Amino acid sequence: MLYFVATPIGNLLDISLRAIETLKSCDVIACEDTRHSKILLDHYDIKAKTIAYHKFNEKNSANGIISLVKDGKNVAIISDAGMPVINDPGAILTQRLHEENIPYTVIPGANAGLCALILSGFDASEFAFFGFLSEKNRELKTQLNKIASFSGTRILYSSKYNINKDLSSLYSALGKVEVAVVSEISKLHENCLISTLPLTIDEPKGEYVIVVNKSSTQNLTPTDEILIDELKLLLKDNDKNSAFKELKDKYGISKSYIYELYEKNKSQFK
Repeated sequence: MLYFVATPIGNLLDISLRAIETLKSCDVIACEDTRHSKILLDHYDIKAKTIAYHKFNEKNSANGIISLVKDGKNVAIISDAGMPVINDPGAILTQRLHEENIPYTVIPGANAGLCALILSGFDASEFAFFGFLSEKNRELKTQLNKIASFSGTRILYSSKYNINKDLSSLYSALGKVEVAVVSEISKLHENCLISTLPLTIDEPKGEYVIVVNKSSTQNLTPTDEILIDELKLLLKDNDKNSAFKELKDKYGISKSYIYELYEKNKSQFK
């Protein structure tokens, strides 16, 4: 069997008994960083062989992992913290496992995004996860358009190197929205800073989760770029009239304005 096992996101005690038992029973543990995982494995006296499985060798390592399972080995996949696949290596492997009809299972556990959502106190009835913001301008622009157009609470990850740049990018796209910037989750100095953008974090350390409150965008008027991007998606599965109506109902914008926007930018819808 192959197991995707969640690991602690901060405190080493944030791991289930089932996860410990599973890791102890495995022949091989594929780690995002074997040196980082050694701390956890040594703490729980887990002796299984470890191999590297990270974003730089993900495609090639997937072949080796599948071979191990076919040879009758029990294999666990773990990331440095939290749930594998979720903004961590594993997505390529799950696709390959489905293609080859190889069964696998998940040992659940900690997730930083969900912990931050609860710590924020923001509406959790409808939310979306957007991962890390891209450092490439074109991809970043697309991401920000999607974030701005989503009506629920939004969850993003950031590092100490990018947190202030990411907060600035969100401010440029969303304006004065309410956010929670959460750090050191489940550790001694856990912190949840709730503020309104613009915001700067002094002396950033470690990893961050940014939660954007849904109430902040209720009266947001979308830019033409956001409307165009959404219209492109809607036209893949709808006729023009249905797509125009959906945007009209969502944003309260006149159908004539959407039609004019479509006519002015026809070349983008081919």
